[in-house]
Amino acid sequence: MIKPVILWTDALIFLLTAVVVMFVFYARSKPHLRAPWARVFTGKVAAASVVVLLAFVLVGLLDSVHFRLPLAANGASEEIHYAGEVLSTLDVLVGPLRTQVEKTYSAPFATHLFARETIELADGRTIRDYPRLSYGASSLGEAVDGRAGDILRRSLLALAETLLATGLLLVLIALWLARRRGEGVRTTLQAILQDRPGIPWCTVLFMLSLLLLLLFLAINLAAAYHVLGTDKVGQDVFYLTLKSIRTGLVIGTLTTLIMLPFAIFMGILAGYARGWIDDVVQYVYTTLNSIPGVLLIAAAILMLEVYIANHSDYFETTVERADVRLLFLCIILGITSWTGLCRLLRGESLKLREAEYIQAAVSFGVAHRKIITRHILPNVMHVVLITVVLDFSGLVLAEAVLSYVGVGVDPTMNSWGNMINGARLEMAREPVVWWSLLSAFLFMFILVLAANLFSDAVRDAFDPRSRDR
Repeated sequence: MIKPVILWTDALIFLLTAVVVMFVFYARSKPHLRAPWARVFTGKVAAASVVVLLAFVLVGLLDSVHFRLPLAANGASEEIHYAGEVLSTLDVLVGPLRTQVEKTYSAPFATHLFARETIELADGRTIRDYPRLSYGASSLGEAVDGRAGDILRRSLLALAETLLATGLLLVLIALWLARRRGEGVRTTLQAILQDRPGIPWCTVLFMLSLLLLLLFLAINLAAAYHVLGTDKVGQDVFYLTLKSIRTGLVIGTLTTLIMLPFAIFMGILAGYARGWIDDVVQYVYTTLNSIPGVLLIAAAILMLEVYIANHSDYFETTVERADVRLLFLCIILGITSWTGLCRLLRGESLKLREAEYIQAAVSFGVAHRKIITRHILPNVMHVVLITVVLDFSGLVLAEAVLSYVGVGVDPTMNSWGNMINGARLEMAREPVVWWSLLSAFLFMFILVLAANLFSDAVRDAFDPRSRDR
């Protein structure tokens, strides 16, 4: 029996997922929320970016279900002992990518190591040559001349599987929409392929087919080759890049979860109450803005490292220790990044406080708490939503920068920042080891680009001035 391992960030991730699901059901029942969200998803760019973001979220959720496997029984003892390595559902799904470790660097789709080594031949002679990989292209044996044909065959197989899966997906979507709208299946298929008004299902289907193609390519090619090469210790770079998705999502989402209560409470309170409360709030966020954020984060992380070193018995595995550091980094980023949203909410609350319906509520003796929760908070939620979505990409990039300078996540944790930091010295080699940096950059670029495009759509849908323009 496996032993579940619930990390702090795992619990918070699934809590945030549950909150998002509940918000979706709540928004569907409220016309004033359903209408702008419908405008968001009618755009082709927004629909495509949502599909990409959901793919990243799916990988992050799979990597957030952790457990430890039982060890083989030792003698007659019935006590179950568990392995020290903490695995996730993603580790199980990727299979050999985690365990097929080479000796050192190898280029993408390579059959030999990247550097020459001294090889001893069967007759006792030694030569300087590129050693054969232990796992890369192992299905070809020693006949590496057939690599191009094998890659082409596997790619064509992935293309055929993609076409079959896309056709099946198109039929399922058409049947669901036809049943929902009360139309014929053929009419619904024509509407999907023509991208008629409403959700652009043709764009969604195209993005899903593209993701399916990448999935089947990964299944067919990554099982036989290191599609993105290996790093210094021989680990598959494609596996490390997939594992880094969770870290980027945790930084972007949990930091937002931490900063929202500070920003919403203090911003609305300062704008509505004014007077000495407004002065105190302004003093607090002005003081925080005056402190260099990197120095504050570095000091907090260094103090946490000292605490972990002095209390190592509190953590059973290295994963739990790295998770605490990740959570602490989210807390520090949340504390230092709430000031901008707080300032915006203060300005909006100052404006709303003078509105006629607010003044009427005050004149009728309505409690201030009810005025804030029923009138001011709903009218500033569009500012909160737009700012949160815009800040997500900035936080993902912040993790990469902080890890690059050594004050980010734990060095043992997979993250794009650690990959970029590790690639810093690799770029000075001759020949250059370029694939680790390119892989981290590519995945981070796709995530941030999708988040920015989605944030633009949200801003246009919820901001009346942008919509009118």
